[in-house]
Amino acid sequence: MRLIISGGGTGGHIYPALAVIEDLLQQEPDSEILYVGSERGLEGGIVKKQGIKFIPLEIQGFKRSLSIENFKTVSLFLKSVKKSKQIIRDFRPDVVIGTGGYVSGAVVYAAARMKVPTLIHEQNSVVGLTNKFLSRFVDKIGVGFEAAKGQFPAKKVEFVGNPRAQQVANMKSDFKWSSIGLSDDKRTVLIFGGSQGAPRINSAVVDTITKFSQRDYQVVFVTGQKRYDGIMQELTNIKVADNVKVLPYIDNMPSVLPKVDLIVGRSGATSIAEITALGIPAILIPSPYVTADHQTKNTLSLVENDAALMIKEPELNGESLLKSIDHLMLDNQQREHMAEQSKKMGVVDSAIGYLT
Repeated sequence: MRLIISGGGTGGHIYPALAVIEDLLQQEPDSEILYVGSERGLEGGIVKKQGIKFIPLEIQGFKRSLSIENFKTVSLFLKSVKKSKQIIRDFRPDVVIGTGGYVSGAVVYAAARMKVPTLIHEQNSVVGLTNKFLSRFVDKIGVGFEAAKGQFPAKKVEFVGNPRAQQVANMKSDFKWSSIGLSDDKRTVLIFGGSQGAPRINSAVVDTITKFSQRDYQVVFVTGQKRYDGIMQELTNIKVADNVKVLPYIDNMPSVLPKVDLIVGRSGATSIAEITALGIPAILIPSPYVTADHQTKNTLSLVENDAALMIKEPELNGESLLKSIDHLMLDNQQREHMAEQSKKMGVVDSAIGYLT
């Protein structure tokens, strides 16, 4: 198979695309892959490290307020569509897949106009602007949440889960907590607000960090790279117990997650895909700063299935955080039930079968 795939801007669009590529190559090792991304997004560095051919486009998103920049956005989009058509002519793909982000809009739209089979994947429960636009032109649409189905043309859409979930579920891990100075025999909570860190989550952890010393579980607190120095400064005069490890970032997260008994963090689509693939009980704190409050809707899909607890950010503090963690870490039966419910949500067929 000859595949052009496009998704950009954030890991939430990039990692599902990489999962589709990995799945396709396992099924058809002789496939030819071309990834088209944006010049500004994270995808360039991430995709090139995987040894996948990459072509960048210059493109940007619309401003939600009236702005002269939107005229530039339209111009860049039209130029990107033109360039995408040339890329498609040169590569001659059997199918073009978009996983979201503004760049995928130009690529998939160009392919649809050229009558090349097209597909898009929506990871979130609330449909993004690019996929909403593309839904009128593409042949098929896969969604990661049942809640997203009603936002697309019914005859095109199907629930396929998130390709990242299948990828994570198949990973093998030999990670040991002792490699970072913790015990391999204790139940472990991972608190992680994303690669950049989440200030409100970090603040709540700092407020309650001394109380973890009184618990028989251990805590890994990941602050985010750019917030680590500030957090360590706040902890200068606070005794952090031996059962707590403070880290700036975890590079090998897929290897670490299978060893986690409870995760606390945001509820982006990729995070939820990883959590449910492995059946990890979760306390989710949706970011209120995302488009259409989609993280809250993502979270509710788990909460309604007894797969997670939710703390809304305005209600988050050291006391509420510790209470929720204790509720699950001190109740093995409830935690095991939540793990089972989470795993049920993560069990989906390989998306590549539908998407191709």
